[in-house]
Amino acid sequence: MGKMAKMFSFILVTTALVTGKTSWALENCLQEQARLRAQVHLLETRVQQQQVKIAQLLHENEIQFLDKGEESSVIDLGGKRQYADCSEIFNDGSKLSGFYKIKPLQSPAEFSVYCDMSDGGGWTVIQRRSDGSENFNRDWNDYENGFGNFVQKNGEYWLGNKNLHLLTTQGDYTLKIDLADFERNSRYAQYKNFKVGDEKNSYELNIGEYSGTAGDALAVRFHPEVQWWGSHQRMKFSTWDRDHDNYEGNCAEEDQSGWWFNRFDVL
Repeated sequence: MGKMAKMFSFILVTTALVTGKTSWALENCLQEQARLRAQVHLLETRVQQQQVKIAQLLHENEIQFLDKGEESSVIDLGGKRQYADCSEIFNDGSKLSGFYKIKPLQSPAEFSVYCDMSDGGGWTVIQRRSDGSENFNRDWNDYENGFGNFVQKNGEYWLGNKNLHLLTTQGDYTLKIDLADFERNSRYAQYKNFKVGDEKNSYELNIGEYSGTAGDALAVRFHPEVQWWGSHQRMKFSTWDRDHDNYEGNCAEEDQSGWWFNRFDVL
């Protein structure tokens, strides 16, 4: 009986020792897991911080690249004078097409624009769309201030409604629209007395006499039966977020572009 008691006691002690050792190992394991989780969280945080820094550096380098590209692409006239438009640059002797700096009479600052010196020269290019590289489904603010690629020779852009107003109110201008298809067939439309109103009047379009080979799609004067709904004359500018058309829907939203829409875009 005494031996049994001693054996039982020994077994109890041994069991207690084993149980205690197991609890200690489990506690150490849990502590190690917690430490590893903390390290993983710290590493994840550092990776996120590095990703933010990398994104910032890439953005800064992109801006620097574009700035350098724009500066190198603008034709330097040697600071001879400030020009109000491309026709002044042409008349001053510059015959090379490319990006120049102009400053309309009422403009607070210079801005870059592509000057087309062909076909009589001095054309101030206010919009270029050719390959779909630029998104023209923009809001009112973008169309007001201008957007696009002012670096590459064939870059797509919109000069900006503010700039259009400043340009067209300083004299008599002719609007020329050049159209070309993928087979290189081309046509054109010209309108005298091209003017764009101010912001208060939502950059209202005014155009005069038409000439050309593309058809009178802006004023539709040769088709009186559709002029009331097809003409863009005296229409306010519309974007998807500021609708000024006469259509029950939203022409800018449906066409995914800003324009002087009426009831239907016949261009």
